[in-house]
Amino acid sequence: MSIRTVVWGENVHEQKNKVVAGIYPKGMHTCIADALNTDPAIKATTATLQEPEHGLPEQRLAETDVLIWWGHAAHGDVDDKIVERVAEHVWSGMGLLVLHSGHFAKIFKRLMGTPCNLTWREAGERERLWLTSRNHPIAAGLPDHFELENEEMYGEPFGIPEPMETVFVSWFQGGEVFRSGVTYRRGAGNVFYFRPGHETYPTYHDANVQTVLRNAVKWAANPAARIKNPTDAPNVPVETALEPITERGPRLHQDGEEGYR
Repeated sequence: MSIRTVVWGENVHEQKNKVVAGIYPKGMHTCIADALNTDPAIKATTATLQEPEHGLPEQRLAETDVLIWWGHAAHGDVDDKIVERVAEHVWSGMGLLVLHSGHFAKIFKRLMGTPCNLTWREAGERERLWLTSRNHPIAAGLPDHFELENEEMYGEPFGIPEPMETVFVSWFQGGEVFRSGVTYRRGAGNVFYFRPGHETYPTYHDANVQTVLRNAVKWAANPAARIKNPTDAPNVPVETALEPITERGPRLHQDGEEGYR
């Protein structure tokens, strides 16, 4: 069965900036989805900020194996209810790929629990991405390093938690370095942040970048059944304990009563 993937794009720059529209006439989200769909193991569709529920209703997320997120100009326009919905699906086992300026997306900051801040410069400089692990599935089929002739610089320090794995580090023409590909586990969900993707450059047309995205979708997909109600915190009755126990001391809560949150 194909990996059901939704590519979410805020779809703002493509509508307002002629340079971006010229590079991505059908939108960055469509360009990414088209690249993913060259792999028969992946079935990619798109969603945008402008759609009802941002294109991410409950049923669609329940049927999504991996969600890809690109945002920049309209992070604040994303409904908090949708952010919480996506977070719950990640905790349940849905994979999430966050791209480029999505480091400031509400969903990424929600899952990281940190500012996710960094230094940056928009000068069209060369980026050289180095593999830090040749055997990582996300790096499959890639050379030890590859270059993007024009990219926006992101520099350390990067305000993220310590990653589970660092798959790529970048060097920029101006001298900065950056952790450009990092993985996390949040609940049952696999999360990958990938840095390249500034909208005024043709990054998502690059063959190596497309390989990373296809590999990352396969890595992030969790074949196990989704965990139901991943935020539940049940009050377990004394009589259901695996070993016999005797209740001692006064109670604050009664049987079946939910705790405070």
